[in-house]
Formats: sequence, structure tokens, C-alpha cells
Amino acid sequence: MIRSLYTSATGMSAQQLNVDVIANNLANVNTTGFRRSRVEFQDLFYQTLRAPGAPSVLLGTEVPMGLQVGLGVRPVGTSKIFLQGTFEKSNNPFDIAIEGNGFFQVQKPNGEIAYTRAGSFSPDSQGRLMTPDGLLLSPELAVPSDAVQVSIEKDGTVSALIDGEITPVELGTVELARFVNPGGLQSVGDNLFLPTAASGEPIVGIPGEEGFGQLSQGFLESSNVNTVEELVHMILAQRAYELNSRVVQASDEMLQTANGLKR
Repeated sequence: MIRSLYTSATGMSAQQLNVDVIANNLANVNTTGFRRSRVEFQDLFYQTLRAPGAPSVLLGTEVPMGLQVGLGVRPVGTSKIFLQGTFEKSNNPFDIAIEGNGFFQVQKPNGEIAYTRAGSFSPDSQGRLMTPDGLLLSPELAVPSDAVQVSIEKDGTVSALIDGEITPVELGTVELARFVNPGGLQSVGDNLFLPTAASGEPIVGIPGEEGFGQLSQGFLESSNVNTVEELVHMILAQRAYELNSRVVQASDEMLQTANGLKR
């Protein structure tokens, strides 16, 4: 009975973490480029009272099955789900959405390159494209102050029509990065990811090339959180938490009964 108390406690702790992750998914349902997470669980080690295939004392044969008692569950990871989010038209010529695989590269103040799916960019006082937090798009792109129209092609080519000119001027190219294992990226907040040993090194390329998605100007990719699905997962996690709490209550009642026994 004591074993069941600790086993059900691991279940309650695991489901609490599950609800925490679901809550974060729902909180970011309107966050541009957000990728929902899912908790992965594993069963804990087992107490073996009789090993499978052990010799039978009475018959001298091997028993076909063992006698093992599990000791609970533990969360082992939160995997990011990199399904495509829906596109929302923004009418902002500097907003970019990625149709397919890839991440935008942005430069942090310390010079480190971070990666994001949020393509909400705006020019600064020097015309350089940057995120709402002031992180520069990498490689750097600057829009002339006298540009009257900016065009971003599906292959990332950026051109601008200068006031008084009839021929657009090419400004550069928006490059994308992809990873062998994007699920191994580290989320650091602010819609940013950092590479790890699990994700592998970034592979940089041109939009539309093999393995890279294309760009859509004037659109933003919304979160890939499905609210109905998350609510179903929340209900299941809540019910699992309640069932584990009932096991704690039942084990406590059994202990109380055992303590009340008289000679």
C-alpha cells in the first residue's frame, strides 16, 4: 500500500506538468509563428518479484511470465510539433510567412544567431529590417528611405522601386535555415530558437531550394495550436490527475483499515 502512494504521486506530478504545457500552448494561441509542445512520458523502473523464465520450484520447468510491479511514471521531454500554421494576411509589405520548412535568421545583441518562424519585420531608422524586439534580420537587408515599393519574391529576392525610377533595384536575398532535427532546438522565448547538439548545425539556403519552403509577402504564419485538441488533452490530463488522487485516497483508507486491526 505504501508503494501505491508513491506510484500515484508520480502520476499526479506528471499530469500537473502535462497541464502546465497545455496551458502554455493555449496561452500562445495567437502568438505569431508559435509551435505547440507535447509532453513525452516513460514508465519508471520495475520491482521484480519473479523474473520471466525463472525455474518453477514445483514442476522444474520455466514459468512463462514474471511477476513485476511498476513504480510509476516520469516526464522525459517536451517535443515541439512543427506543423504548418495558418496564414493571415497583414497587408504589411515587410511581413513574411514561410510556406514549408525553414527558419528566419536574426542576430541577437551579442552577435549570436537565433532562429524564428515569426516573420513580422519592420525597417529601423537606417532602413534595416528587424523584429519587433529590435533583432536584425540576418543577412542584413536595408531598404532605402526613398523606396516607394518593396517586393519580396518567393525565392527570397528583395527589390525596391526607388522614387523617380522605373526599374526596381535588387537589395539582397532573405536566406532561410533548416535543421536535421528541429525538435532538438531550444526554445528561449521571444519566438526564438537556438541550436543544440540534438538539433544539429543549421543548414542555410535559398527559399524554394530543395528542403526549404517558399516565402509569401504580406502574410504572417499564426500559431499551430488547435484549441479544440488542446482542450481535449486538458480534460484527459485532469481526469488522469483525479484518478491518481483517488488511488492515494484508496491507499490511505487501506492503511487506516490495517492500522485499526486488533488482536
